[in-house]
Amino acid sequence: MRNILFISLLTLLLGSGSLRIVVLTTTPQMHCEKCEIKIKNNMRFEAGIKKIETSIERQEVTITYNPQKTDLKKIQTAMKKIGYDSKVVSDIEKITPRLPADKIRNQVVI
Repeated sequence: MRNILFISLLTLLLGSGSLRIVVLTTTPQMHCEKCEIKIKNNMRFEAGIKKIETSIERQEVTITYNPQKTDLKKIQTAMKKIGYDSKVVSDIEKITPRLPADKIRNQVVI
């Protein structure tokens, strides 16, 4: 039982170590705070989305997501469902730091 708990915790802590960040422009353009709220409130329920930032000034939506749970096509489909076509400005991989194995062992009580 302890081994199963340890392996589960280890898997959770190590994970894949990467997220993707996509920057989109929308059609129609966001023109007010209600547009930003609409996008944030609807997109936060999509699987794999970790963070959503909007900028009316730059006319951009920045979404950080887990590529193991969703992809760009699904994100764009979700945007379309709420009335926004989207175009990719940039799509980059963000490497998240992992804890070294010795640090994990020191933090896990068996």
